[in-house]
Amino acid sequence: MSTRTPTARRLAVATAAVLVLGLGVSACGSDGGKSSGSSASSSTSANASAAGSSVPKASGTITVFAAASLKETFTELGKKFEAANPGAKVTFNFGGSSSLATSINSGAPADVFAAASPATMKTVTDAGGASGQPTTFVRNTLTIAVPKGNPKHIAGLKDLTASGVKVALCAKEVPCGSAAQTALKAAGVDLTPVTLEQDVKGALTKVELGEVDASLVYRTDVQADAAKIDGVDFPEADKAVNDYPIAALAKAPNKDGAAAFVAYVQSPEAKQVLTAAGFQAP
Repeated sequence: MSTRTPTARRLAVATAAVLVLGLGVSACGSDGGKSSGSSASSSTSANASAAGSSVPKASGTITVFAAASLKETFTELGKKFEAANPGAKVTFNFGGSSSLATSINSGAPADVFAAASPATMKTVTDAGGASGQPTTFVRNTLTIAVPKGNPKHIAGLKDLTASGVKVALCAKEVPCGSAAQTALKAAGVDLTPVTLEQDVKGALTKVELGEVDASLVYRTDVQADAAKIDGVDFPEADKAVNDYPIAALAKAPNKDGAAAFVAYVQSPEAKQVLTAAGFQAP
């Protein structure tokens, strides 16, 4: 039999009720906290994922020094790269690979170098100018560029030595010039050009303007200018195939952008553009 007073009994009942109510609220709060926390966590994760997917792989200005023969394809790739990387801007300096290499070694600000031969890239890597090892991404071969209709009826390298035929070549230190000398030697042809140009576009322009009857240029350049120029293939071109290496530069102002562009040039999308332009896989 209990000896507690009515007041004590009432106090005990009230305390028990409070404890039960407290435990119920705590349990509900615990379950609700977990549910709410999980939902918030999922929402945060989803938002982070959505934000991450929209973050560009590259941003800022990316300066690319590239061989003149890459002008059409790289201009197109630059636009595609910018579309895939909002906030990125690709600017190009096209020219003879040897002069571009000299500029890079002299401290010209650039992020990427794409050369038309391993030899010109080597002048940059030997000077410690490349970040990592260059990668060959395409190959190119020579052809004879002639005016539409081939008025001099040129069929091969030996025809370039015929009386009255004026020929433009790239300078020997330029990759297209070095390749031309290799091809001419393979054909046993001793040729004296009327002009030596500092890049392949210069040699091609001489034909366009009617200043020469032929020039030795890359097949890709003739394909890009097919409305104005015809091309004459010759077997010795197989002896003078040029590999094109690309590398991010050690002193690149935009290192992340440089790495992203180099990777993009080797992507399946970029390879389709390059192959369509007449470049060969390495």
